[in-house]
Amino acid sequence: VIINSTITPNMTFTKTSQKFGQWADSRANTVFGLGFPSEQQLSKFAEKFQEVKEAAKLARDRSQEKIETSSNHSQESGRETPSSTRASSVNGTDDEKASHGGPAEAHLKSENDKLKIALAQSSSNVKKWETELQTLRESNARLSTALQESAASIEHWKKQFSACKEENDQLKSKIEELEEQCNEINKEKERNAQLSRRLQELETELQDKELELEELRKQGEILPQLMSECESVSQQLQAAEKKNKDLEEKVRTLRTEVEESKHRQTNLKTELKNFLDVLDGKIDELHDFRQGLSKLGVDN
Repeated sequence: VIINSTITPNMTFTKTSQKFGQWADSRANTVFGLGFPSEQQLSKFAEKFQEVKEAAKLARDRSQEKIETSSNHSQESGRETPSSTRASSVNGTDDEKASHGGPAEAHLKSENDKLKIALAQSSSNVKKWETELQTLRESNARLSTALQESAASIEHWKKQFSACKEENDQLKSKIEELEEQCNEINKEKERNAQLSRRLQELETELQDKELELEELRKQGEILPQLMSECESVSQQLQAAEKKNKDLEEKVRTLRTEVEESKHRQTNLKTELKNFLDVLDGKIDELHDFRQGLSKLGVDN
């Protein structure tokens, strides 16, 4: 894309976004816009645009000053020349013309010399303006080339941006896949850690079981002795059970005898009570008899 626009002092470059700017050309009745791959390049173009604008404004101001200076000099010389001619025509004689025309001619000559100097300066200024104009044209040409290159670079950057965007999407999808894989790996690590802890626990239990087995083996070595002792103890237990049975039989017999003796004692107690009752009656009778005998003795 080629943008053909001459930069003038009245133009203004406006940044519409971080990577896009525009300016208006009133003579062409057109608004130009440019996009840049970065904000830095946009700022650089805006600075260069402002430099060209200031240069065009300076050239315009200088040209106006030179034109005003040359017009002022021409107006002054035009005003002075008729006054001298009128003065020479009023005086009338050739001698008077010779006597009065010398200073006027000298003045006109000095003014002409000043105009020649101003003309030479204006011509040199015109050359300077032409040089500056050529510089501005070259700057505009460079800017146009830069605009073309920037437009081409924009297309290139757009393509790269699209490619980078696609690559970014692919990388995002890969990152998501890797994150899922990382989550699975973390879960697997947690399961492995749990299995490791469980394995350690099982190893500890196995060591405990081996110790118990060793103790059982040691106990198994003394098992025959324990069996013989158990047989002797069982024999003793049988003998004790037999004795116990005999003792139980004796206890039952003794209990029977005790019951019988209790019954006999009860009977004896009853008989003894009856005997005591009879004895008490006999004692009371004897006591009464003694009292009667004592009364008889007293009476006698």
